[in-house]
Amino acid sequence: MDVDNPHRPFTTFEHGQILARALRGLKLDSNDGTLSGRIEFDRFGMRKNYDVTVIDLVSSIKSAFNRKEIMVWKQGLGFFANQTIAEHTRKTLDTTGQKKTLKVVTIVTAPFVMIKRGCEGNTNKSSCDGNDRYEGFCIDLLKLLSDKIEDFKKYEIILAKGNKYGIKQPDGSWDGLIGSLLSGEADVCVASLTINQDRERVVDFSKPFMTTGISIMIKKPDKQEFSVFSFMQPLSTEIWMYIIFAYVGVSVVIFLVSRFSPYEWRIEEMSGGGGFTISNDFSVYNCLWYTLAAFMQQGTDIVPRSISGRLASSVWWFFTMIIVSSYTANLAAFLTLEKMQAPIESVEDLAKQTKIKYGIQQGGSTAQFFKYSSVQIYQRMWRYMESQVPTVFTSTYAEGIERVRSHKGRYAFLLEATANEYANTRKPCDTMKVGSNLNSVGYGVATPFGSPYKDHINLAILALQERGELKKLENKWWYDRGECDQGIAEGHNASLNLSKVAGIFYILMGGMIASMLAALGEFLYRSRIEARKGNVTSLLGSLAQNLRTSFFAQPKKVLPDEETFRKGTPVFEVFKKQDEASKSTDSKSSKLTDELITAQPFIKRYNTAV
Repeated sequence: MDVDNPHRPFTTFEHGQILARALRGLKLDSNDGTLSGRIEFDRFGMRKNYDVTVIDLVSSIKSAFNRKEIMVWKQGLGFFANQTIAEHTRKTLDTTGQKKTLKVVTIVTAPFVMIKRGCEGNTNKSSCDGNDRYEGFCIDLLKLLSDKIEDFKKYEIILAKGNKYGIKQPDGSWDGLIGSLLSGEADVCVASLTINQDRERVVDFSKPFMTTGISIMIKKPDKQEFSVFSFMQPLSTEIWMYIIFAYVGVSVVIFLVSRFSPYEWRIEEMSGGGGFTISNDFSVYNCLWYTLAAFMQQGTDIVPRSISGRLASSVWWFFTMIIVSSYTANLAAFLTLEKMQAPIESVEDLAKQTKIKYGIQQGGSTAQFFKYSSVQIYQRMWRYMESQVPTVFTSTYAEGIERVRSHKGRYAFLLEATANEYANTRKPCDTMKVGSNLNSVGYGVATPFGSPYKDHINLAILALQERGELKKLENKWWYDRGECDQGIAEGHNASLNLSKVAGIFYILMGGMIASMLAALGEFLYRSRIEARKGNVTSLLGSLAQNLRTSFFAQPKKVLPDEETFRKGTPVFEVFKKQDEASKSTDSKSSKLTDELITAQPFIKRYNTAV
């Protein structure tokens, strides 16, 4: 009202023209949560292309009011009814005293509802008549419900037209399972029908008898190939390098400690009063050998005597104990586990790549989830799927699963986890589920709005859940009848084979060959030394003599006669020198005996180490 002129019924708003132009440019889709369809204005500021939903509020004795859509009015088209008000709101039990045959609508989808083997097509078998031709989780559930609900004793199973779950059509009607309920063709729907907002507006759902969610199916990757050096893979390359550096470093430390500590040195008097010898067992080579033996958890004939040397050795022993224990534990699990490295592990991995295409079943609840999701990653995935040519959408789950198997790892299918897990247990056992479920939804038994069966079904389902009957049915149809070996997520236990440990045999052969080459080198080196000393006339003669000695010399007892020992051999030279020393210091002993060999000290303590 205009305050200055009370007789005027309205007043002019100074910014009215700006506001009117803004409103005429406003466009909101019905998916944005509007109650009257699309919000859009013509040039005169009038609504256009809108619709009005007719709501029926019905109460029963045991339930509160429910909001249900029974018909839709569209501009320029008029009313479109889902079903008549009488059918939609006043379905009651038959009070004539005669048992009514219940119409149960479902669709064929494994393992919920399947046609028995031998009952496909037209057959005259008595075992394929009526309800007996079907089997599956929902068929067993229906039998359990019939045991608990009196009015479920007589029922007839019918299939929905087009084998569809049911989606809302542009004119407001429904097809599939939901359409069968709304049209009065069926009284109850027992199938793998997910509970969602759109369906809840037109039918009643029971308590969920199973929970599921959208999951990802991919083709199983090839098993990881083991190299001949697979036994080294339990520890990374970085750790192996650090172990080598630690080995060299500890060897150097022990060498230095043994040189600085006076307790590692020995002073021995030479026989005959010729002076003293100073020796240290921990040469460079001996330190490397001692450290390697400790790492391999073996012993040597030398041990440190000083506190500093024992301290360094103890720390090295502790280090090797931890490393060897960790390696052994990882090796046992690594070599007996056949790994399969999946190219993707989650929906995030799938969304951020384009190498592997992915799709969904068109027109189902999964498509509705992606289409109307407010999560950014799901919105991006929906736009990607819509833009793909050729299309990544499928008409059925079977088509999507077959596409996963035939595209050699280049296609992923998003479907409900129950269907995913069941397909993974079927031959040829080449598909797998990855990642966690994207959402959580439930399967429920659907009834027309106002159905008297709803409360009875709810009580029966709760009782079956408490007794564990539903879990037994799930195990029966998903796992007990599986055709594939049930492995763990990343692989399965397998026995060792040669391909996994061949590297160990290669190292063994390499070590033996290296040992033979080292022995040959020592043989040539010794022969060259003897040739230079003049014990033989030439290097070739020294090689021949040492070769004969190496292969044909036999151990003999020490006899008084010096000629027993072959000339030119290291044994002959050593005992000859010892005998000469004995003659110069003790005139009573001039013969070689067993006692003298062990009792008489050498003139010089020989050390084979550097």
